[in-house]
Amino acid sequence: MSEKTMRAAVCVGPGGPEVLEIRELPIPAVRDGWSLVQVKAAGINRSESRTRQGHSPSVRFPRVLGIECVGILVASTDPALPEGTTVAAVMGEMGRAFDGGYAEYALLPNALLQPISTTLPWAVFAALPETYLTAQGSLDALGITPDTKGRLLIRGATSSVGMAAVSIASGYGLEIAATTRQHSKIEALAAAGADHVRTDASVPAAWSEGPDYVLDLVGAQTIKDSLRVVRRGGTVCMSGSLSGWLIQDFEPIAMIPSGTRLTAFHSDDYKGSAGATILRRVVHQVEAGIYRPNLDRVFPLDDIVAAHRYMENDQAIGKLVVVP
Repeated sequence: MSEKTMRAAVCVGPGGPEVLEIRELPIPAVRDGWSLVQVKAAGINRSESRTRQGHSPSVRFPRVLGIECVGILVASTDPALPEGTTVAAVMGEMGRAFDGGYAEYALLPNALLQPISTTLPWAVFAALPETYLTAQGSLDALGITPDTKGRLLIRGATSSVGMAAVSIASGYGLEIAATTRQHSKIEALAAAGADHVRTDASVPAAWSEGPDYVLDLVGAQTIKDSLRVVRRGGTVCMSGSLSGWLIQDFEPIAMIPSGTRLTAFHSDDYKGSAGATILRRVVHQVEAGIYRPNLDRVFPLDDIVAAHRYMENDQAIGKLVVVP
């Protein structure tokens, strides 16, 4: 009997988008503690481009990238998750220690699988897990709740996580300033719920003491400036790596004003069951029209190279998704 195969986008080594190649691979065989998901759609993330470029030291190539996906269980080893269940999976070393979502099928640890009931189209559903879980976790890390009042600055706001954070925070009633480097993206941020949009790092003139909170999704290159602009005693959360992961020449005592807090959020904190309740609520809010999916563009698997180029050229306003 011939071996069953699937199509996958394989990162054959570190480099530019061209190192992603469409290949025929064997469909993985299930094993104890792992189940097989037929991938219906997968979100595309900046961290995947960082891994592709060779900046994830633990990753060995060739590797099928993709830190998240949504789909249907077609072979399950978990009695609580019958075959045919709609699931989402996020992080937990997907696309790094083992093959991820850029494929027609993915063999995933049962602990990562989040059963979700939804009527959303697959591509819309796929735009939510990593994006909204990271946005929610970042706001939680900042200490922001539905009862919080104050001013929030979101840097890198037209990233998919930034757009999701705008949606959530505007629903909470915070006053939001959002930054983007491109004038063409101002309207989208305003429509998402931002009260003020900036094309530089400035804050609104009315915020003379600075924002109470800063969500920094640009990351390494801007975190020191975020600590400078936040009000004394405010909180900065670094949750993004749009400019890389390492902060050069960082002196905490000199650069963190007394009483000001610097924190971070890692989306692995909401992997598997830890994030399932949050994701179900997000899906319900999107279905109800309360949250926006912020889906920019859907690419077929064959166009994964073009998708990565589109992402790295900063053309997206929101989430990119690949469909096998």
